[in-house]
Amino acid sequence: MQEPQSPNTDPLSTAGTRRGVYISTYGCQMNVNDTERMYTLLEMVNYEPVSRPEDAELIIINSCSVREKPVHKVHSEAGRYRKLKAKNPNLRIGVGGCVGQQEKGNLLEDVPVLDFVFGPDNIDNLPKIVQEMRDKNLRPVDAKFSHGEPYQIETLIRKPGVAAFVNITKGCDNFCTFCVVPFTRGRERSRSLKELIVDIQKLTLRGVKEVTLIGQNVNSYKSDCGANFGDLMSRVATDTDVERIRFTTPHPKDFNLDLAQIIQKHRNKIMEYMHLPAQSGNSEVLERMNRGYTREEYIEKARMLAREIPNCVFSTDLIVGFPGETEEQFEDTLTLLDEVPYESIYAFKYSSRPFTKAAKFTDQLDEVTKSERLTRLLAKHRSISFEVAKKYEQKILDVLVEDFQEKDSSCYGRSTGNKSVHFAGRRDLIGQTLPIRVTEAYPQVFYGELVES
Repeated sequence: MQEPQSPNTDPLSTAGTRRGVYISTYGCQMNVNDTERMYTLLEMVNYEPVSRPEDAELIIINSCSVREKPVHKVHSEAGRYRKLKAKNPNLRIGVGGCVGQQEKGNLLEDVPVLDFVFGPDNIDNLPKIVQEMRDKNLRPVDAKFSHGEPYQIETLIRKPGVAAFVNITKGCDNFCTFCVVPFTRGRERSRSLKELIVDIQKLTLRGVKEVTLIGQNVNSYKSDCGANFGDLMSRVATDTDVERIRFTTPHPKDFNLDLAQIIQKHRNKIMEYMHLPAQSGNSEVLERMNRGYTREEYIEKARMLAREIPNCVFSTDLIVGFPGETEEQFEDTLTLLDEVPYESIYAFKYSSRPFTKAAKFTDQLDEVTKSERLTRLLAKHRSISFEVAKKYEQKILDVLVEDFQEKDSSCYGRSTGNKSVHFAGRRDLIGQTLPIRVTEAYPQVFYGELVES
């Protein structure tokens, strides 16, 4: 197997005055990780991050195409930068991410203020794209998939903190009927096990204590050596010095007993937080979504995880108002909250995405119905979540400290169950795992105090 190649930064000279680059980011952890990679690549070729678009000579909108009206968001944001470009003729504006992949050259036609467009598969070409745009006065579009090439990258983080994201897969082969990801990030590919172990070990040497393994469907991971996701988790736990391991997003159909037992075996490192996207609680809707499981199979899988991984913490994704969803089918999504003890949910109204099968369904629901169902779902979970949160009060949680705020001398960290915890502390506690007694617990945030030894 070839060694991972360093990004090609030769086209741009690193001499001279550094230019400012501003990247606005929408979407999932993959997009957040992509933005960090863009900043690192551009820093290599003499760009430095700035906190305001007004201070930039390069602005990139790292877009997301999963939710509704993503193209409108890009149009709107690009429009806000028109005055900046009028004041600064050297300013260049581009669009990356899933909207860039989805719309390609159409964006340049529809939004004249834009100078370049690129897709998620072309991030490592960014220095070359910027060079071509500036030196040749072109408006380049780079949105081709590299399906036949191995997925070989190195995690690029300029200033790693306590926790870091590590891509293990890209793309998706599931073709859920509501999801545009296979069309914007391509078919599924996995990084090699050997490469990932080296990558994570390098991060730990730079002070990273926790890694989150990320991908559109992490538990379908398959290395070129034949290792599956469970094998990868075992190797990361035993062959690296990382202290904590998380992962997102898994697919329920690829969660099996062997993987659950591996997580439990390595509970000293693998966190018990389980994000298990259901999308719907009704079997007929799940079939139309092409999810690959029924309501009953999903519930049994959640119960298996609860048995095998005691005290595991569940969260989920839910879509309401999918085409053809009846009131009775929506009620099945409501009652799913009674069957699986979700401590948090991420719920959305269905939105039609280009290229997807569901966009062609003729039984689309109206916005009023979708909004009303979302309101009811969130209200039901809100009533549950406050009660769930209160059970944590006076409990002692192991919290990895990630940040310190000078203004109120408070530390922030996360528990093994992914609970956000704030407590009075000091800057030198960053990077330590500490026992924190929870004094106040709310669905989104906990407050506590350090338990002195």
